[in-house]
Amino acid sequence: MQRTHSRGLSAPVQAPALALAAYDAGVEAVCQIAAAFDGDSWFAQTPCPEWRAFELAGHLRCVADDFNEYLDDAPMSRYARLMATGAHPDTLGRKLARQNAAELAALADASPAEHIAAFASAARGYARRLAAVWDLPHHQYRDTVVTVGGMAGAACAEWHLHAFDLARALGADYRPADPAAVLAGWRAGLPHLPVPSASLGARAVRHFDPWHAVLAASGRPSPVAVEEGALWSSLAAWPPRLRRRRRD
Repeated sequence: MQRTHSRGLSAPVQAPALALAAYDAGVEAVCQIAAAFDGDSWFAQTPCPEWRAFELAGHLRCVADDFNEYLDDAPMSRYARLMATGAHPDTLGRKLARQNAAELAALADASPAEHIAAFASAARGYARRLAAVWDLPHHQYRDTVVTVGGMAGAACAEWHLHAFDLARALGADYRPADPAAVLAGWRAGLPHLPVPSASLGARAVRHFDPWHAVLAASGRPSPVAVEEGALWSSLAAWPPRLRRRRRD
């Protein structure tokens, strides 16, 4: 892995301890929410229109393996070569979507629980590799260099967003305990997908919510209060059984 940077760096990368705490919390959230599924509920639709919950479990396994591969080959990985094209974000999104679909189709048959266990092992293994190479270049998008620590921020956001997707498939709510750290990770690791602050509305500008910003940047719908004056709860605040959204 080369130790030289060219051009500008992405948004400031958090200190490893803070960033990795948020990363680990995302992995744990996925595992805890996945544990609430049973055989039938794994067929529920997620907010990702192309995936039901059992397919999202397989995708998580594939993506955790991908992050390890990208780190192995940085800064010349297939992801780095794609980002080096400087293509429009929509083009990059389509290419990555095709990659995701192909990897999922090629994934060996296994139960969703087995996929989640493999995801957790790969994701935690990835985290253990990061501190020693945190400041090294991972890839570059146009004039912006993303470091290994920045890409770890992208992975952190990925895990929390898919925890949200799994929770929604169960009819439950999810909000990370440290949404500001998740937003910082998004900004550091995904410069081709800037946070669309202008689209958050006047109220959001006055009362900026970092988690709503991440949801908006990822193309997911903004949450609504489930009770008057109530915002989405964190996983730590959930009762033993997942809280269900009220359906009036």
